[in-house]
Amino acid sequence: MTEIVILAAGEGKRMNSALAKVLQPVGGQAMIRHLIRSVRALGPEAIRVVVGSGAEQVEAELADDGCEFVVQSERLGTGHAAVQALPLMDPGARVLILPGDMPLIRTETLEQLLACPADLAVLSFVPEDPTGYGRILRDGQGRVTAIREQRDASAAERAVAEVNSGVMCARAGDWVSWLGRVRADNTQGEYYLTDCIALAVADSRSVEAVVADDPDELLGANDRRQLAELEQVYQRRARNALMDAGVTLPDPGSVQVRGRVRCERDVLIDRGAILEGEVRLGEGVVVGPGCVVRDSTLAAGTRLEPYCVLESVRTTGACTIGPFARLRPGTELAAGVKIGNFVEVKNARFHSGAKASHLSYVGDAEVGERANLGAGTITCNYDGANKHRTDIGADAFIGSNTALVAPVSVGQGATIGAGSVIGRDAPADQLTLTRSTQRSIRGWQRPVKKG
Repeated sequence: MTEIVILAAGEGKRMNSALAKVLQPVGGQAMIRHLIRSVRALGPEAIRVVVGSGAEQVEAELADDGCEFVVQSERLGTGHAAVQALPLMDPGARVLILPGDMPLIRTETLEQLLACPADLAVLSFVPEDPTGYGRILRDGQGRVTAIREQRDASAAERAVAEVNSGVMCARAGDWVSWLGRVRADNTQGEYYLTDCIALAVADSRSVEAVVADDPDELLGANDRRQLAELEQVYQRRARNALMDAGVTLPDPGSVQVRGRVRCERDVLIDRGAILEGEVRLGEGVVVGPGCVVRDSTLAAGTRLEPYCVLESVRTTGACTIGPFARLRPGTELAAGVKIGNFVEVKNARFHSGAKASHLSYVGDAEVGERANLGAGTITCNYDGANKHRTDIGADAFIGSNTALVAPVSVGQGATIGAGSVIGRDAPADQLTLTRSTQRSIRGWQRPVKKG
């Protein structure tokens, strides 16, 4: 039986933020969400999150994640935080304790730690710069004897390269025993979880440090600079995963992944693209330079020309979008659809072969097969209080600079004359237009400025 304790009570003063430290984003999601995803894959009996500063924020963020929350009303150190959760557990349960600001740790690494047979197992690593980390102290035979926090370490101890990640595993009953003897006799006046190492050694219990293969996955973040470093590692991983899946990234370092992106073969994501939330890209999709794709599914063969912005969009067949198009939630495009430059679409469905090639707004609409919307077409869908729908039949032709005042229907095969304002249904297979008589006024003088 394994149970998880995540220490998420820290204030994170150096972040200088109103947001709790563990909620700072990495890859478009709160750090703690990445961590919970990794530990949940272990199949634990329970995941308990110790909250303190920003408790309401953390609980709200994780409300649907099935976690249990334990409040640390006083912040008296990591040992004190762990004590809050331990009374809720079976003494024989193995308890994995982790800091909440470790978004890059992998399930496979945690499995290696859990496989360690020692009474107390610690996950350690060797960073490029150990500054700020507790040092793993070993005796002449290489056995772990203690962890010394940097603030309390001697010069010789600070020279040690192997450091503590903050991830440890032991039986709940043992944690209770050791933490009951921890004292706050250090420079911070706090109860350190790491002091359990020396106590376990004194009790002649086995202690081992499992050295992680990849130091990057154990990095945490106490300030914005460290948060940026985490982001860089996350992005590098995400881009490598895309390329391993058969995606072409001509300029990998310029692409940002801020969510979960699933791609089929031969997708091309060009320079400066940003992918956010849940994104699915079918085989052969092209995402042009500078595009932003958020929570969208694009069918095989879909092509985004440069600088398009898509949010909650679905294409059901190969179509062309952009450049400079904005597609908002509720947009659905079938095969052969063309959405051109400077076109905005919201909550509208375009059936196969329909086109809005340039400079149009189409909202709350149904656009039939092969319908063609000329430049400057606007669906006037909002009356100041309510939204209304526009229905455009198959093979309809909407002339340039037309305003369709919803609710209104344009029949199949209908033609709307350019410059019309259509407020009543337009019948199928007929020309409908509204247009005043053109006239020229002789002798008219354009006003000029005085002086």
